[in-house]
Amino acid sequence: MSLLNRYTSSVGRWTVRKLTWPRRVAESARTTVEQVRTGRRSVTDVAKTGLGTAGAFAMMLILLFPVYWVFAASLSQGAGLMSTDGIFADPTTYNLDAYRWVLFESNFAHALGNSIIVVSITVAVSMSVIIPGAYALSRRKFLGRRGILYGYVLFTQVGAGLSIATLIALYALFVNFGLDNNLLVLGVFYAAGAIPFNTWLLKTFMDNIPVSYEEAAVIDGASQLQVIREVILPLSKPGIAVVLVFTFLAGWNEFIIAQTLLQSHNYTLSVELYSLIAGGSYETPWTEFSAFAILFALPVAVIYFLAQSYVESGLSFGGMEG
Repeated sequence: MSLLNRYTSSVGRWTVRKLTWPRRVAESARTTVEQVRTGRRSVTDVAKTGLGTAGAFAMMLILLFPVYWVFAASLSQGAGLMSTDGIFADPTTYNLDAYRWVLFESNFAHALGNSIIVVSITVAVSMSVIIPGAYALSRRKFLGRRGILYGYVLFTQVGAGLSIATLIALYALFVNFGLDNNLLVLGVFYAAGAIPFNTWLLKTFMDNIPVSYEEAAVIDGASQLQVIREVILPLSKPGIAVVLVFTFLAGWNEFIIAQTLLQSHNYTLSVELYSLIAGGSYETPWTEFSAFAILFALPVAVIYFLAQSYVESGLSFGGMEG
């Protein structure tokens, strides 16, 4: 199934599920009442479940409130995040002027192209190293394997603590070699930072794939390359999807290094978004900022939605005839 067909199928399932939630809630309520009436569930158990559900729903509303607020602000008139009559603007004044400004008058399109270049390089370089690296570390015994694994753990744990020193050294190195303000180099650097953790993550996932599957394929006459292509990779799709999301985010969301190394004509979306509020203007255009932020976050939501369709499929380990 192609990516477009899988995405369409996922959207269809999600839409049907959302539209049929009243029916499912009613069926669940009837089942609960029947269980209480027949003594299979106690009133206390039902009350605990209800309180837990209400608490989870309240937490979801709290977490989604900033998203709704920013989205509402992007549709409002003026330049503020709050209306003089309250937090939210009057819905009758909602319009798409901020989105039109972002798409047709700002540098969004140019910054989007820069971000696509950077994230494409990040994902391509990362996945070309992560997948074979994870397979080798999971299935092969070789000299230095333990040291590489420890090194990966070390890089993933101490990187944040050395971030400032690393940024200073990185800036000096790139400037001396004339590699600053280069989208290709920035994408490769993001990939280098994403490889250790994601290789370890995918290696751990591949460790759970039974070796007997590979042995059965070899007995059936499959070559090593066929084993990887037809056994390991299909069964690793959920893990690869998660790693793909992480590597995408590594190139899409990063701000500090991009803001340090790039000049204005090469700004990515994250830096361009920041420049809206740091441009030195007298009044911050919060409405345009909100619209820009929504459009900036939209691809991330789409990527998560696409990856979810793979993760939901899970691992369908079937039985093997002996």
